This record gives sequence, C-alpha cells and structure tokens, in this order.
Amino acid sequence: MRGSLWQLGQSIIHRLSEADKKAVARRYFASEADLKKTVLYDFHVAHGGKMVPFAGWSMPIQYKDSIMDSTVNCRENGGLFDVSHMCGLSLKGKDSVSFLEKLVIADVAGLAPGTGTLTVFTNEKGGAIDDSVITKVKDDHIYLVVNAGCRDKDLAHIEEHMKAFKAKGGDVSWHIHDERSLLALQGPLAAPVLQHLTKDDLSKLYFGEFRILDINGATCFLTRTGYTGEDGFEISVPSENALDLAKAILEKSEGKVRLTGLGARDSLRLEAGLCLYGNDMEQHISPVEAGLTWAIGKRRRAEGGFLGAEVILKQLAEGPSIRRVGFTSTGPPPRSHSEIQDEKGNNIGEITSGGFSPCLKKNIAMGYVKSGLHKAGTKAKILVRGKAYDGVVTKMPFVPTKYYKPS
Repeated sequence: MRGSLWQLGQSIIHRLSEADKKAVARRYFASEADLKKTVLYDFHVAHGGKMVPFAGWSMPIQYKDSIMDSTVNCRENGGLFDVSHMCGLSLKGKDSVSFLEKLVIADVAGLAPGTGTLTVFTNEKGGAIDDSVITKVKDDHIYLVVNAGCRDKDLAHIEEHMKAFKAKGGDVSWHIHDERSLLALQGPLAAPVLQHLTKDDLSKLYFGEFRILDINGATCFLTRTGYTGEDGFEISVPSENALDLAKAILEKSEGKVRLTGLGARDSLRLEAGLCLYGNDMEQHISPVEAGLTWAIGKRRRAEGGFLGAEVILKQLAEGPSIRRVGFTSTGPPPRSHSEIQDEKGNNIGEITSGGFSPCLKKNIAMGYVKSGLHKAGTKAKILVRGKAYDGVVTKMPFVPTKYYKPS
C-alpha cells in the first residue's frame, strides 16, 4: 500500500513541464546514496521500517504493521513519528515579529509568549508558498517549522526579505536548527507517556502552547500540537539525545505507542481534514480558497501588510471563486486529480487528496469546487479511472479532533 505520499510525488512530476521533470524526480526520488538520513535511520530499519525516498530524505512509510493498523492504533493508543526531515528555525531580534508579519497572514504580535498558531507564507499574488506552525517564544524570539519539501524555497524566500529588511535597519537574525531532531508523539497516550519523562506538569500545557523544558535529560522545545487531529506533542530534541528519547517513549508506553510511518501520518491528517502542501495547497491557491480564513488575524484583515494582502482581502470581502471541501464517495477511493462533476456531468473541480479511511472504513477526500457548490450535502460525481461514482460534500474534519484545550 503505497498511499498518498507516493501519489504526491507522482502527481507533482505529472503536473510539471517536461523541462522540470528530471529536476523534481531527483528531488523526490533520488538514489539511495543521495538521500539524507535522520539520526534514527538505523533505529527505523532495525524495527522493520520500510524506507522510501521523500523530499530528499530516506523516511519510513510503514513498519511491520499495516498502514491501516498503524493509523487506528495512533487514534486508540498512540504513534511516534520521526519528522526530523522538517526544518525548524528561530528568528531573533527586537524586530523579528514585525519582519515575520510581512511574510505571513498570522497576527504574530497578538500571540502571547509561549503560544503559537498555524499560518501561511504568501506570495505577491496571495498564493501559499508554504504553511507553517509558528510560536512566539518571547517578544524577540519566534520558533517555526517549515515543510521538508519546501525547505529550500522557504529559506531562500525568508533570506531574501531578511536582507532587505536588515538593510533598512531592522533587527532580525535567524538560526536553522540542523543540530536538533523532531519527534511527533500523538494519540490518547501521548501525555501520560511523556509525563513519565519530565518533571513539568503537562496538564498545564494546552493545545498550541510551547515550552522549553527537560525531557529524559535533554533540553527540548515542546509544542502541544500535531498533524493527526489527536492530542499530542512535537518535540525538538538535540540530535545526540533523539535515539534515547525515542526508546524511552516506546518503553514507557509498554508497547502501546508504536513507531508510525509517513503512510499512516497521511491517513491521519486526511481524516483530520488537514492540508498537505503540494497537494491541497500550492502557490496558486490562497489561504481563503484553502479554507484557512480563520488563520488570518483580525488585525491583519484590517491592516494587511503581508505579501498578496490586496488579493486576499478582496477575496475575504467578495468571496473566493473556488473553495476546499471534503467528500465521501462510493466506489474506488478517489486520488489526487480525480475530476469532480455535478450531477449533470459538468466539471466543477478536482480532488487534491483522497483515500480509504482506516478509522471510518469508507472513502474520504478533499478537493476544490466552484463557490456555491461547496455546501455540505451537495451531491457530485467523482471520476476514478474514467468512471463516475457518487460523492457528497462533507464537513471536515472527518474524524472529530481531540486537541487538549481548557474546559
């Protein structure tokens, strides 16, 4: 079962011009010798990890259990993901907030220290360069994580604007945390298992909050967040301590938390209705079209001041022409680029992610349709291998989220 991550690589290559195909093939499907490896690579292999190329890294797509079993176990017990291929970085300086607000849609200034939010880096046309979770550690320190496949373009984009900002006297610098690894611990056992490894009271750390604390003897950046819809944490740990931490988490869970690969990570995020950059968001899709209007801070809507603000604020006022929606469907699971039609056979959009939900035991998908046809309950036809199957627009998330928030 190769899953949507394999489909992602194939679809990206399919969409590009012939001149670009070789370059992207090298990026997503490099030879084994060219691939970067996380510090847990040997640990994955020893535990039966099936390693595949992804965004220039050799990553486990699954282990000895199936992707379906691994997905269900994460929701019932817990999953431990190595996401060290993603890029963590810090912005520091008294002007780091005002600098970042030129590049993202979030109200960074309005964040309380120790809290974070999902945001989007935009381009001049209002399209999404990448999505990112950003945290205001302090007023002069921002920590953020960007996607592995977007690392090079994101860093080049940030650096270009930082040089111009500093040339005008702005006080901002950055550090890319290549000395750290990133683990994601997700599921109902995440908090009780991790509590065994730290003296800090995790019951006082809520969804979206950030702390620097000692975990298993190492100084870690801990964010209560994740990419599954479950309660959980992303843990930035010094790379020399990553293996010991992974072993300790698995040991303290008494076998209930399992190593979990990119295949189940994709199933989990789809069930949670979360975007995968490169599939559900791209440089021609705006945050409004992607259903991320909530991520545009109220002050930012009034003031603008970020790249593409004119386009995005116009869409907020007038409504976008297309919208991201969820679907359930009959027949084979829809995949990226499956055509969406109305009941009369007219093209109304395209699927961007889809598959069989291991937890719901039915097909789920998300895609873009013309505005006016985006309301829950709207019937549609979805083409899979040239044949039309019944589909219906469905509210997301497909599986209820279980983020840990104050009651």
